[in-house]
Amino acid sequence: MYRALTAGTILFLALLFGHAWIQARPAVSSPVPAPATDEPRAHASGRETAVFAGGCFWGVQGVFERVKGVVTTSAGYAGGTPQTANYGDVSSETTGHAESVKVVYDPAQITYGQLLQIFFSVAHDPTQLNRQGPDVGNSYRSAIFTTTAEQSRISQAYLAQLDAAKVFPRKIVTVVTPLKGFYDAEDYHQDYALKNPANPYILVCDKPKISALKKQFPDLYQEYKGH
Repeated sequence: MYRALTAGTILFLALLFGHAWIQARPAVSSPVPAPATDEPRAHASGRETAVFAGGCFWGVQGVFERVKGVVTTSAGYAGGTPQTANYGDVSSETTGHAESVKVVYDPAQITYGQLLQIFFSVAHDPTQLNRQGPDVGNSYRSAIFTTTAEQSRISQAYLAQLDAAKVFPRKIVTVVTPLKGFYDAEDYHQDYALKNPANPYILVCDKPKISALKKQFPDLYQEYKGH
């Protein structure tokens, strides 16, 4: 796994192949257009759940836990069975699981469409098939696991909107599929980027995503210090 590489190895690869190759960063430098189809902002506070997969869950969680309106986030696995929902099995790339992040949000503060906009703008590169930057395999695929028919409708409409507008230089490969189950990852994976800011992988692959969130979505950015 690339996340186990030493600082020296990562820097060597970055110099050898170029910084863009080693960095799992978004494909655009400014926010993608907001969804033309979205749910209305709720009149009263509540709790709704969204699940996104976009490469290593460390970076995706690091982004969404800093978004205003997000109540909690959890790194975990989705797409496979509960029996194989553990890091050892998922790393074998044979389980069907994707490293994912469950986002519990208040629909009175932020909409599902806004979460999608952040997902496509700064959380990952949706044009990379079965990989994100240095991490390769089906468990690093780009996927939206929907929890309601409305989420599926909004997600599919947004994918069509972005593709039609040719927002990205390559075709979007994100898959939209109903969520069958979400399984929390091991404790040491939770809030990993926050707890390990000096980790070479975090510095190269994930810190730029948080910086992009703060720059591109200043009204939605909030500092996060952990639970």
